[in-house]
Amino acid sequence: MGPFSKNKSDFDVESVPAEKSGGSSEYGSGIVPDEGAVPAETFVLGDSWYARTQRLAGKFGVEQRGIERVPSDERSDAGMSQIGTLWLSANMVVSSFAIGALAYPVFYLGFIDTILIIFFVNLMGILPVCFFSTFGPRFGLRQMVLSRFYFGCLNGGPGSNLFEVAVFNILACIGWSSVNVIVGAQLFNAVNHNMPGWAGILVIAVSTFLITLFGYKIVHTYERYSWIPCLIIFLVVLGEFAHSGEFSNIPMGVGISEAGSALSFAASVYGFATGWTSYAADYTVYQPVGRSRKSIFLWTFAGLSFPLLFTQMLGAAIATTMAANDGDNAYMDGYSSSGIGGLLAAVIVPPLGKFGQFCLVILALSIVANNCPNIYSVSLSLQLLARVSQRVPRFIWTFIGTCVYVAIAIPGYSHFESILENFMLVIGYWLAIYEGISISEHVFFKRGFSGYNPQDYLEPSKLPPGFAAITAFLFGVMGAVLGMAQVWFTGPIGKLCGAEYGGDVGFELAFSFSAISYCILRSFEKSYFRR
Repeated sequence: MGPFSKNKSDFDVESVPAEKSGGSSEYGSGIVPDEGAVPAETFVLGDSWYARTQRLAGKFGVEQRGIERVPSDERSDAGMSQIGTLWLSANMVVSSFAIGALAYPVFYLGFIDTILIIFFVNLMGILPVCFFSTFGPRFGLRQMVLSRFYFGCLNGGPGSNLFEVAVFNILACIGWSSVNVIVGAQLFNAVNHNMPGWAGILVIAVSTFLITLFGYKIVHTYERYSWIPCLIIFLVVLGEFAHSGEFSNIPMGVGISEAGSALSFAASVYGFATGWTSYAADYTVYQPVGRSRKSIFLWTFAGLSFPLLFTQMLGAAIATTMAANDGDNAYMDGYSSSGIGGLLAAVIVPPLGKFGQFCLVILALSIVANNCPNIYSVSLSLQLLARVSQRVPRFIWTFIGTCVYVAIAIPGYSHFESILENFMLVIGYWLAIYEGISISEHVFFKRGFSGYNPQDYLEPSKLPPGFAAITAFLFGVMGAVLGMAQVWFTGPIGKLCGAEYGGDVGFELAFSFSAISYCILRSFEKSYFRR
């Protein structure tokens, strides 16, 4: 029995026949029809509560499509610049600034080593995001649905082997959203100390929900312009900070302690940069099939690299002011009282007054742009958990996801630094495993895009059995445990990479263990199952 009744009037993505649904698309070297694609009109057929809910949503312009494959004739002809501006807006935010700003107070790194880590690790972390963004136009499938080609789908259900992968992605989306709203709430508190953290969290969460409620097109429209005021304000911050002359060139450390801190900070930067990987294709599925993969890759690269490098390096520079021991450190006082918001307030509020406070409010609201992709994509992952979860329209899951991350963020408001550091490291571990498995399958077994038959996403018998992927996933977890250096646990290899607190090499080992084990196991799996 599918998610809905098998009557023709009730929609079920798993029961859609493999037939053309609006033209054909080019994949690899041949022409493959849009088999398994679901036309938009299908969502409102019948008299079930699902169909009635979707019809009501359609009247208000809410996107009705969830994890179903997008037919080629329903793709937009919107320019590729919207791909770049989506990632530009999502990362030109105070959350990204916070990553660089924590290099000194959390990891005690010097300025030059911080800048080098930010530059090289960010460029490495965004490459998987750029790569998987090219899959959306080719296949019209969301990133987690694409994962069926790596992890399989044993019983034909929406989740199956993907259950644990979807769960990790849900945790990532919810976790990122919680961390982000805490930063925004700190900015509100820096402007008005009488505004409690929970109030700032609710303001940002409700704003984000109203945008993600309407879906893909509205998210892209909002992200197309929201980076502009944020860039202007960050330039104001840069100008005021440069004029203040408070920059301190903290010298680079030496020895095993420096190595451990550098490795742990690199893991945090990597976790933030690569955090978009597990939903990269979600934001290109409506692009026409013929879009150039190179152009999509480059637009994504540009949209990610500039804001990440600019905001994190700015944060690292401003954080150096906290190293001064002159007994009257306004920057350290601001950071101690209101976190990252207080640090920014110390830069622009004294010289700019009310205008500086206005800038802080705008930066607080910039969190909306960062959380939109998280909350939009969490609804898609929730639909993948099981057949019963697919029965729930995407926009309802959006509301539920919003409630959950607000419930996490409010009690976590006063523990931002530890939450951010530990959470980002864990996210880096799981995404390193995901990348190790998926990239290995694409390169060594699919041998590029020509090895995919996109219509097979509905045919479990034509997908990998998934045993190799699940086992490799466990090997990746083992690598992460051996190499992690968390407050609550340090692995045996992690202990060797630093002094008292070790050094985190969890994501490097997670990727290596999962990729190597997958290549070995998948070779045997493919020779035995022939798929």
